[in-house]
Amino acid sequence: MKNHMMQGWRLAIKHFYIVILLFLYQLLWGFFLYRFIDSVVSPLLQRFPDHSPANSAIQLFMSEAQFQIMKTDLLTPYLWLLGGLFAARMLLSPLFNAGLLYSLQHASEPGGTQFLQGIRKAWKPVTLLYWIETLLALAPAWWLAPRGLDALLHSRSIGDLLQQLLPAAGGWLIWGILLHLLFLAMQFGATSEKGGGIFQSLGVAIKHLLPFAGLSLLMWAIGSGIGLFVTSFSLVWAGFIALIVHQGYHLVRTLMKVWTLASQYDILRSKEV
Repeated sequence: MKNHMMQGWRLAIKHFYIVILLFLYQLLWGFFLYRFIDSVVSPLLQRFPDHSPANSAIQLFMSEAQFQIMKTDLLTPYLWLLGGLFAARMLLSPLFNAGLLYSLQHASEPGGTQFLQGIRKAWKPVTLLYWIETLLALAPAWWLAPRGLDALLHSRSIGDLLQQLLPAAGGWLIWGILLHLLFLAMQFGATSEKGGGIFQSLGVAIKHLLPFAGLSLLMWAIGSGIGLFVTSFSLVWAGFIALIVHQGYHLVRTLMKVWTLASQYDILRSKEV
């Protein structure tokens, strides 16, 4: 496993300019999402009663907000904008995935990385697989969301609520992780120009699921540990240095994602032999 991580690190560093590109993409996405949330929340908060409001003032505020949401078209433009942002992400993310996954598999070839060539050659199958994965990952919400809302409204305590929701949430999480790993393997197959393609890569991933999942979980744990460290540092050492560390973490997080993908590719490639 250590060898796969080291080889994945070499591949990630070789694609550092793609790391910068993905970092800028995430930065722009976060900025637009922040501006969207701010445009929705700030006007509502401006109407909230100030300076220790009475219960009657809070109830009036909540009643007015409920009326505007349920009886007017106040949310319609925001829902359209949110849908547009989601659609843009569903279109752009698989393009970046296609370019990166293709380039990882051709890193040993002369001429440097092949990010743009990967987008041109593999964007169609990768986009289709990305959309199918997203739909399957969200499918349990059709069954879980109404039951979760019912549990939230009728639970007598936090412990009772967690007791009802945690098993379903845990199962949904495992389902999402399994889907991600299997569809990632198929995307590696879709961006490969040799071998049996999508179904051969899927078979390799299923046959060697334990080491593949183990490496993935280890890399995700390392990334989560770095995130917890940065968050703790920002809380303990609040100030300009903490701000620099927090902003720099987004670049480190993007590098971790590319490193994880490169390590996952290396372990799948080694199992194909």
